Amino acid sequence: MSTNESQAASQALPSDEERRLLRDSVRGFLEQHWPAANAVERAAQPAALREIWRQLAGQGLTSICTDPSQGGLREALIVAQELGRAACPVPLADAAIANLALAGRRTANAELAALLDALHAGEAFACVSFGDLDPDSGTGSISRAGTRVSGHINFVDGGQAATHYLVFINGGTELAIVAASAPGVTASPTKAMGIEGLSRIEFANAPASFISIEAQAARDLLSVSRLGYAARAWGAADRAFELVVQYVKDRKQFGQPVGRFQAIQHKLTNNLIALTGIQRGIDNAAEHFDRGIEHWRTFASALWAFANASLRQVSLETHHAFGAIGYAEEHEAPRHFRRVHLDIARFGGGRAAREELAERYLGEAPNEFPEYDLGEAGNAFRREVRAWLAQHWPEERRRAYQESDTTHRDYDPDFSRELGETGWLGLTWPEKFGGMNRSPYELLAFMEEMDRAEAPRAGAPIQAAAWMTYGTPEQQQRYLPPLLRGEAKYGMWYSEPDSGSDLASLRTKAVRDGDHWVINGQKIWTTTYWAEYMWLAARTDPDAKPQHAGISMFVVHRDTPGITRTPMRTMYGGEFCNTFLDNVRVPADALVGEVNKGWQVLTGSLGTERAYVGSGILMKVARQFEALCSYIRTVQIDGKPLRLDPMVRDTIGSFAAQIEIGRQLALNSIEIYARGEEPTWEAAMAKVFAGELMERFNEAALDMLGMRATLSEGNADA
Repeated sequence: MSTNESQAASQALPSDEERRLLRDSVRGFLEQHWPAANAVERAAQPAALREIWRQLAGQGLTSICTDPSQGGLREALIVAQELGRAACPVPLADAAIANLALAGRRTANAELAALLDALHAGEAFACVSFGDLDPDSGTGSISRAGTRVSGHINFVDGGQAATHYLVFINGGTELAIVAASAPGVTASPTKAMGIEGLSRIEFANAPASFISIEAQAARDLLSVSRLGYAARAWGAADRAFELVVQYVKDRKQFGQPVGRFQAIQHKLTNNLIALTGIQRGIDNAAEHFDRGIEHWRTFASALWAFANASLRQVSLETHHAFGAIGYAEEHEAPRHFRRVHLDIARFGGGRAAREELAERYLGEAPNEFPEYDLGEAGNAFRREVRAWLAQHWPEERRRAYQESDTTHRDYDPDFSRELGETGWLGLTWPEKFGGMNRSPYELLAFMEEMDRAEAPRAGAPIQAAAWMTYGTPEQQQRYLPPLLRGEAKYGMWYSEPDSGSDLASLRTKAVRDGDHWVINGQKIWTTTYWAEYMWLAARTDPDAKPQHAGISMFVVHRDTPGITRTPMRTMYGGEFCNTFLDNVRVPADALVGEVNKGWQVLTGSLGTERAYVGSGILMKVARQFEALCSYIRTVQIDGKPLRLDPMVRDTIGSFAAQIEIGRQLALNSIEIYARGEEPTWEAAMAKVFAGELMERFNEAALDMLGMRATLSEGNADA
């Protein structure tokens, strides 16, 4: 689809506000018509399923995916999520699949038109099975003999309530439509995970009608179905998470709520990160589908692969936090646990999706991660930055820089000044400070291209933002122009030997002495210790309660007397620094913001740092992943291409999915910035996920490549 066609498709679809209203409407409807108290019992009653299907049709929900203005795949998946939250097992996503498969043929086929009309009116209850196209051979299949079919299909949601079965046959090249009331059709209830709800449908020479399907269209519909099941499983997991969060606030043990125990907090934090990433992955794949952008297939595979492992883990951790109460049928938790596992186990689980991703990245032709649509301005700026870097940071200059003895600094002063001439170091700054006042999406495009080109870092966005927010006019006039020109670099003096990340407990002191502040203390783990200016947090009121109320922020020039640095080698061949400050005197105007209000400056800086550092880490992991895939394509072990090794392919598919979800978490923070808001926990999630993903990825590289993965850059075979 062209850009203009994509934009036209987007304009025809419902708005974000309309989607929010849809979610609220469906949730309220289900609370009234499918109450949680008797959801399990009703799920096994065909009459109850047919009734709720009819009522949902009355809300127009079986018509989704027929007219873009009335709702596309995003709307269908919102409904699926709400059905999951309500423990309502009707396979309404099958109605969307039927609409996608059949709506374009209704004018030429009166029988199909009648079926679709009945479906939209709630008179027809259609269940879809992908038969022999399904990667799970246990699904079964049916074969055609003339106008009749024989065989069986398993795992049919709501099969006993159905009026029609739509079954893909002949490898997905045909769709058989069979009436449930036709002779030779038998539906039998199947228990799964201890309860009824699924069915086995047998066909003994049953009459059917048939339509031809293109092989790619059938595979696409299977991907859509996977998204539907992932959305419903997500809804169930999200509802269980909502319940357990309240539970750990109320449940007391050893005299305090169990939610205060760090082990519980860590479990639920990981659950929140996974649920947020999966929801964004679902919406991202559906949006690209609705807009007709081919990358939707990659996004859908990544979502299914990631959700398979993650939603099951979320369910397990939720149950761990619930304890025994989570296993009692009187509680909601068991039904959500079952729903997650039943839905996510479909289509062979995540294995087939991981293989799809492995083929994309380990196939004959190299493939990079799909570029996100950053809007007209963001996309145009991405091209502009790419062209500038091709001229100012060509391969030969990059290679010479990496071979120099300053590569550990990740900073080139000449390149920084060249970049400063573009004005891009003030890309998102307000115009009153000399900036361009451009969008966070353009900043993301800039960061992506800088990372893709392996260009050195430049600028100091964290300190620039702080100067603009907390600096005096004199400080802004002094410190901002050099940053904009690329002539200044900042480091951070935050961590201390006994406080680490607990910055509220820092002990470095700053005492006012006339027109100066006198600073004494120690800072550790400073990476950019060679920078011109250091951003220093110090205690200015030792008696303040709470502790963070007595912290102030200072800017300190690196050459100020009284500073002693002791560089230390890191285990990965880099450097950081242990710094001692002995009676370091700085002028009064070195104070950033107000006295004892440094916590405000510090936490604001950390929020900004996490958002962009998370994005930066994800970009680096993505580039490392692409480089690793390129390398694997060239390697043979015992005469066999490494790229064909099943374990390697499964691992590559898994990390492709994880990286894609991480990109969505990072983009979430950028979108919040674009709305004029400040990401807090969202930025922290992106940072945590990205940091842990980098660790997992590099450990996996060791498993795949062995000792070759340990070689430092510059060595032969590295």
